[in-house]
Amino acid sequence: MASEVAPRSLITVVVVEDQALVRDAISRLLNFEPDIRVVGAAADGVAGQALIHAAKPHIALLDVELPVMDGLRLAEAVRRDSPQTVVAMLTTFGRPGYVERALAAGAKGFLLKEHPVAHLADDIRRLQAGAVVVDQELAVAALVSGGNPLSARERDILRRVGQGEGVAAMAAALHLSVGTVRNYLSAAMQKLSASTRWDAARRAEECGWL
Repeated sequence: MASEVAPRSLITVVVVEDQALVRDAISRLLNFEPDIRVVGAAADGVAGQALIHAAKPHIALLDVELPVMDGLRLAEAVRRDSPQTVVAMLTTFGRPGYVERALAAGAKGFLLKEHPVAHLADDIRRLQAGAVVVDQELAVAALVSGGNPLSARERDILRRVGQGEGVAAMAAALHLSVGTVRNYLSAAMQKLSASTRWDAARRAEECGWL
């Protein structure tokens, strides 16, 4: 969708979502709201970054899992390059770790796609008014989970486990000894009460910690 100019009285929105049907439906339904105008939409993170920089919307709705550049990295880029735009993550994944990471990346909202568009429109109005808007169930889940227990190095190693890398390959890529990688894996497994490194990687991914 090409960017367009909207009257100042409207809340302008850019939608970055890789699924065309979802992207078009959100854009079309939000445009029925009298005080909201979708001024652009993009299908990947890099295109979304360029569009947000050009359109300077009030609100950017970003899918968490985007091609080329994921939504969390895009949120960081928007905070850096387009600080006038308020970012909200829009996702189908109710993973508590995503909330913590999104807020750390500069997002002011974390919303679920499954809600009716009227609910989404109300959230957009609250974001425009300066509120931090996080889906209530996700907020509670994030508090109960106690936050991400993994260190940056443990997260990196578990990502590599999920990608199928062996211990020797990880050690070479990270310039660590095999023994050090095994120690990181053991610590991560203990924190996650996992019996294997693959189970640890799966649990961390399901919580949104990777």
